Amino acid sequence: MRWRSMLRGGLFLILGLAGAASAAPKEESLTPKALSERLVTQPKGEDAEQLAKELRAWFGKDNLLKGVNPKVDGLEVAWAIEVPGEGVAPRVVALEGEFSLPLVRVGMTDVYAATVPLPDGAAMRWAYEVSGKRVERVLKPNQRGADQLEVYATHPDSVPRSDVPKGKLTQQPAWKSKIFDGTSRDWWVYVPAQYKDDAPACVMVFQDGGGYREFVPTVFDNLIASGDMPVTVAILINPGDGPGEQGRGQRSVEYDTLSDRYSRFLLEEILPEVEKTVKLRHDPDSRAISGASSGGICAWTVAWERPDEFRKVLSWVGSFTNIASGKTGREGGHNYEAMIRKTDKKPIRVFLQDGSNDLDNNNGNWPLANQQMAKSLKFKDYDYEFAYGQGFHSNKHGRAILPDSLRWLWRGYEKK
Repeated sequence: MRWRSMLRGGLFLILGLAGAASAAPKEESLTPKALSERLVTQPKGEDAEQLAKELRAWFGKDNLLKGVNPKVDGLEVAWAIEVPGEGVAPRVVALEGEFSLPLVRVGMTDVYAATVPLPDGAAMRWAYEVSGKRVERVLKPNQRGADQLEVYATHPDSVPRSDVPKGKLTQQPAWKSKIFDGTSRDWWVYVPAQYKDDAPACVMVFQDGGGYREFVPTVFDNLIASGDMPVTVAILINPGDGPGEQGRGQRSVEYDTLSDRYSRFLLEEILPEVEKTVKLRHDPDSRAISGASSGGICAWTVAWERPDEFRKVLSWVGSFTNIASGKTGREGGHNYEAMIRKTDKKPIRVFLQDGSNDLDNNNGNWPLANQQMAKSLKFKDYDYEFAYGQGFHSNKHGRAILPDSLRWLWRGYEKK
């Protein structure tokens, strides 16, 4: 089986040969790979005490006693737990499937650890098992259960390069909206190094923009430099604050509602403000919009309502479900799969991403909703792509494939 063969390789890294090279220098900071190299030497005595000390510092001493989240570096994963007086080695086990990883005792200390490489795109719910009993960790206040893990290889275009010009990301003054009256929001504008005042740039909007600041500029830098996407300004914008409407939070009001309100907010407030300092193209093929979860359905709604202004959509784990149920209880985004089939095809290009372990709650089933969206898009012969993996309700898969998603979204772009 896939997991068994992977585990044999991973455990070989842990157990190694008795005659392996000496441990890494003590001052070296730990990584999953560095921990694997240390464990392979089967440290004893002071070396084991030193490694246990470093593990407590790396994971957090109190956290280590409770059972801590693993450290992840690409596909390499490191687990550790401290179990005073335990005679049987604890394990990491998956709630579904065959994954079971015994942890290795660090010398004669109470600390146990192990590292293992996982397949690209692997996802699982996992827990520590001590003396045959699962450790129920507190994940959130009043919530106990198993943790989620998904791992992806790091895309080369997600890594900064010294030979690539760097764009500039600037936080803007808090925006007080009139369309969403009484709300204020943080937002940022990224301008690529290749931008010139005499050449209007393409534009791409990201909902929940604060979460994209760490990685979008680097990917844009690399793809613009390679010519895989045009010179593009990124607008990273958060939802407004405030209590919201109809019992929903402001983010849900802005993102989940099926109306032209958010598109008007962008077209009448945000884009004109950006254009006070940066020139943007106005043709719809030069405009893209993206988001995750409710931000994903928001991106689709903007293009659906205004395909004359936005024609490129990138949605991660999109909430095409009945969140904005309205007065009738059935006015939410779950209607899109039928609306697409019953409406004349619109000139929208859309990249969808979701995972089989996404949410399933009283608003709907996210994996099913995204599959239905993809089927409807196919039925109406839309220009679409659907990346469906094993992931949970997170941005991890979408982030891992962002460079290739953007290549697909902007392919064949020509200024008109």
